[in-house]
Amino acid sequence: GLRFSYGTSGFRTEASVLGSVAFRAGVLAGLRSLVTGKATGLVITASHNQATDNGVKMVDPSGGMLARNWEPFAEDIANAVDVLEVKLSQVVETIIKNESVHENWKGKVLIARDTRPSGQALVAAAVKGIEAMGVAPVNMGVLTTPQLHWMVRATNKGEPQVNELAYYTKLSEAFKLLLDLNPRKPAVPRCLDIVVDGANGVGARKLLDLQMLIEGLNLEVRNSGEGELNHLAGADFVQKEKVLPAGFAASADSDRRCVTVDGDADRLAYFYVSGDGIFHLLDGDKILSLFARFLKQQVEALMGSEKDCIIPGYGRVNLGAVQTAYANGSSTKYLQEVLGLEVVLTPTGVKYLHEEAEKLDIGVYFEANGHGTVLFSERFLDFLRRESASSEILNSRLRACKRLLAVSEMVNQAIGDAISGLLMVEVVLTYSVWDVREWDALYEDVPSRQLKVKVKDRTCITTTNAETKVSRPAELQSAIDKEVENFTKGRAFVRPSGTEDVVRVYAEAGTQELADELAANVAVAVYELAGGVGPKPAKK
Repeated sequence: GLRFSYGTSGFRTEASVLGSVAFRAGVLAGLRSLVTGKATGLVITASHNQATDNGVKMVDPSGGMLARNWEPFAEDIANAVDVLEVKLSQVVETIIKNESVHENWKGKVLIARDTRPSGQALVAAAVKGIEAMGVAPVNMGVLTTPQLHWMVRATNKGEPQVNELAYYTKLSEAFKLLLDLNPRKPAVPRCLDIVVDGANGVGARKLLDLQMLIEGLNLEVRNSGEGELNHLAGADFVQKEKVLPAGFAASADSDRRCVTVDGDADRLAYFYVSGDGIFHLLDGDKILSLFARFLKQQVEALMGSEKDCIIPGYGRVNLGAVQTAYANGSSTKYLQEVLGLEVVLTPTGVKYLHEEAEKLDIGVYFEANGHGTVLFSERFLDFLRRESASSEILNSRLRACKRLLAVSEMVNQAIGDAISGLLMVEVVLTYSVWDVREWDALYEDVPSRQLKVKVKDRTCITTTNAETKVSRPAELQSAIDKEVENFTKGRAFVRPSGTEDVVRVYAEAGTQELADELAANVAVAVYELAGGVGPKPAKK
């Protein structure tokens, strides 16, 4: 009686019911490899969910998420029932009939899991599915989700070594090169002392592995696996609750640079406690702004005396940022008005941000939850390689070329990666000679509040303009606009959940009290105009 949906997070639910889904996802991963003629991947993880949950994420040959036009295939295969008209074998035969299979390619699927107790059995089920298609599974063991994505991408790019050591080596060498290219490089390298909340997940142990290759990177990893996965810890918990994770204390950790990653290490956020005991969060919006500022500085060094992002020998370089409507209004204003960058808004979901960032020469994207990365076009990277090889005089232009190439090696261009993201943050802070407080001062967040309203049928609401406006029912958008008019710095939008019958409300205003009030008033409008169920929200 269960129906499984494949979204940005792949399949994700209580682990005990995922056995058949894991097997069938293996079938699909094998099929995808046979059709594309390249290696694909499969990760058993439920990311920031509780330990009793698990999930399955598919990895496309690019290293990115499963192609959107294959998501319906994933759902058809997962939900096929032999006693009904749509049988599993029929779904597989339909895919084979409609998609051309590479006859001389035997297929290859890389598979990995996180540290959840249920992971090993689900990997075994997925392996059986892969083998059922006559494809060879390659079990990469326990990895972060971004590591498996990186390995699939590296495999199809023809990298000579595709394993954990190759991943760590690539990141650490690029990190060291960027520090060497710093014009403000100190005579005696300073130690980077960072306290890490590992969410009791796979990222904790992987960060300790990386630390062995980087001298001067001192990571004190807490929640390293001794406690329950994601319980009162991890990037999702810290970003949403805006509180310290378990194992941290305001007095003992005052003014220390702290980082939190989620259960499968594809999200990160920084935080600190100021001397007055106040908690400060530097989320995905702040990370995006920091990266964009650094990248613009490198582009300006390439431009020389030119203007409008015109680089001699290349032309206009398209540097831009990609966000969702959940990005804090102050961050978007900083990117547009201070940095002068184009900002593209997309619907919620990493796959949408990634697709837009791919259209740029340098595309930076982050969701507020800390999931994001930097993408470079192959045309721009080819230009940087030619420029780097054309001169041995290490002038400011050549240094900028080498820095951007090193960034392209250090960041994970397949997907958001907390480990490579941490290294990138530390590079930029070192170049800027900043601590987290100075970084935090880039802009001040507009106070915000998120709520959700239970409704009878979430499909009664449709949105447009990257989910910032309600197109149906029309009277709901009118009610939202009327509420927003009454608040200083007011902004609000609603969007239906992709997985449950709830409508999510987001509101910003000049003070936290006003943001709370605006969110509550919009929630009432949703309840009254979109078929709310259960207790009615109260206006403030």
